[in-house]
Amino acid sequence: MNERAAPARPLRLAVIGGGWAGLSAAVTAVETGHRVSLFEMARQWGGRARSTAGSDLDNGQHILIGAYRETLALMRRVGVDPEQVLLRRPLALRWADGRGLELANGPAAWAFTAAVMRCNAWSWGDGLRLLATCGRWAAAGFRCQPDRSVGALCAGLPADVRRLLIDPLCVAALNTPAREASAAIFLRVLRDGLFGGRGASDLLLPRRPLRELLPEPAARWLAAHGAELQPGRRVMALTGDGATWRVDGQPFDGVILACPAGEAARLVQPVDAGWSALAGRLRFEPIVTVYAHCAGVRLPLPMLALPEDAHAPAQYVFDHGALGGLPGRLAFVVSGAAPWVARGLDATAAAIQAQAARELGRWGWAAGAARVEDVIAERRATFRSTPGLVRPPMRIAPGLVAAGDHVAGPYPATLEGAVRAGARAVVALTSTMQNSALSDRRPP
Repeated sequence: MNERAAPARPLRLAVIGGGWAGLSAAVTAVETGHRVSLFEMARQWGGRARSTAGSDLDNGQHILIGAYRETLALMRRVGVDPEQVLLRRPLALRWADGRGLELANGPAAWAFTAAVMRCNAWSWGDGLRLLATCGRWAAAGFRCQPDRSVGALCAGLPADVRRLLIDPLCVAALNTPAREASAAIFLRVLRDGLFGGRGASDLLLPRRPLRELLPEPAARWLAAHGAELQPGRRVMALTGDGATWRVDGQPFDGVILACPAGEAARLVQPVDAGWSALAGRLRFEPIVTVYAHCAGVRLPLPMLALPEDAHAPAQYVFDHGALGGLPGRLAFVVSGAAPWVARGLDATAAAIQAQAARELGRWGWAAGAARVEDVIAERRATFRSTPGLVRPPMRIAPGLVAAGDHVAGPYPATLEGAVRAGARAVVALTSTMQNSALSDRRPP
C-alpha cells in the first residue's frame, strides 16, 4: 500500500461502477484513508474491458502500450506484475505480406525516423514526406483546430502512408475512422505514444485473461483493505440530502460516478439536467472480435495488421498461441464496426473467414480446418472521437463527480484514460470536501 498522508477526516465514499475507472477510484480512495463502497451492476468486475463469464475469452482483444504508466502503476499496487502478465514488444505495424513498420529500442524520435526510412511499405520519398509532416506537427506542439478531422489533417500525405499507417493507427486508438475522427485527439495520442519517450510506444499484449490483469486483483485488494464490494447491484437512485448524498437511500459523504455515460446521465438527471443531457448526447462505436481456431496456424508476430475494405472487416489479428494461450486461436478485431454490426454478426464472421483465407494462408490458415469459436460485439465499446466533441465535465455538484474515459480530457476512450479519470476524481472530490470542512471549522 502506498504511503499517503491520512485525511483530516475519513470520508464515506460511494463509487458507482466497477470498471477500470471505478476500480482506480476505489483503490485511490482506500489508499488515502477513506471508507469505500463499490457498486457494480454486472456480476463480474472490469466494465467494458473484462473476461466473459464462464469462459477464458475476453469481451474483446485489448492491448496496452508503454505510455500507460498510471495503469501499470495501479496493477503493481494491487499485486500484479506487468512483466508477468503482459508481453512487451517494440511497436510493429506489420502486414501478413511482410510489409510494415517496426520501431527499434531507443529515443522515440530517432526510433520513429529510422523505422519510417526502413519501412518497405512506401518509397523513400513518401517516408521523407511523412517525417516532414510529423516535424510540422511537433513544431505546433501536436495541436490543431478542434474542428479538424484526421482525414483533413493527413490529406497531404501519400496514399500508401495514409492507408498503411495513419488509418490503422487512428481506428485502433480512437475506434473512429480517420475521415470522421478528431485530429486534436489523434495528435495527442501520437505525442504521448509514438513520441512520449523511451518505451512509450511499446506494445503490451496480455498473456492472461483481462480479469487477471486488474479487475479481480483489484477487487481482492479492496476487500482485504476494508472496502465494501457490491457486484450485481444496479444503483437505481441518487439524491442529495443536505451535506450528504444518498445512493438508493444509503448515506455517503461523496459519490464518484464511474458507470457508463448512459447510466450516469440517468442518475444525474434529477440533480443536473444539463450535465445529464451532455452525457446523453455522446455517440458510441462498436468493436467486434471474432475468435477463430485453426490447428497449425502460427503468425510471424503476435499481432499483424490486415488490409481492410468493404469486403474485409478486420484491421488486426492476434495470435493467442504466441501469447501463451491456446495454439491456433486467433482473435480478429473490427474497430469502427458499425457498418458490420448492421450487416449482422454471422455475415461479419463469414467475411473474416474469407479475409483470413486470402491473407493468412502462408501462415497455416486452412479454410477447411478453421472454425469460429465466438463472435463478440461490444456495441457501446467507446465514444466516437469526432471533431469538436464536447464531453461532460468531471465536476457535477458539491460532493458529486464523474469518472470514466468519457469524461472531459485529452485522450480517447482507453484503459489509461479510465484509470487516470478514476484517480483524478478522488483527488478532486476529497480535496474540495476537506477544504470546505476546514473552512467551516475556522473561527469567524
